[in-house]
Amino acid sequence: MKPGPKDIPYHVLITGRELEELKKHTWLMAEAFGLDRRIVAYQGKRPITLYAWDLDCLVDVMTDALVTSTEYPIRSGPAYEALQSLRDRLARLVASR
Repeated sequence: MKPGPKDIPYHVLITGRELEELKKHTWLMAEAFGLDRRIVAYQGKRPITLYAWDLDCLVDVMTDALVTSTEYPIRSGPAYEALQSLRDRLARLVASR
C-alpha cells in the first residue's frame, strides 16, 4: 500500500529483545502487504518508518501473541515483558494520532 500525502509516517526504533520477539511473530502478518518482510529484514540500526495501518497490524499481532501464544507460559519472563513493552509503546503511538 502506498502512503498518501496526508498519511503521517512514524519513525520507530526497535532493537534488542523487542526486535527478537517481534520477528518470532511475523508469520501472523501474512496479509499485511509486505510488513512481514520489512520486519524480517529490519536490523534495528535505524528507525523503521511505519504508517497507521502498519501500527494497527503490529499492535494486533502482538496482542494476539501475548494472549494466545504458547511461547509465553510465564507472564513475567523477559521475552513476554519485551513484547508487551513494544506493544504498549506502539499502542501509545496509535492512540496519539
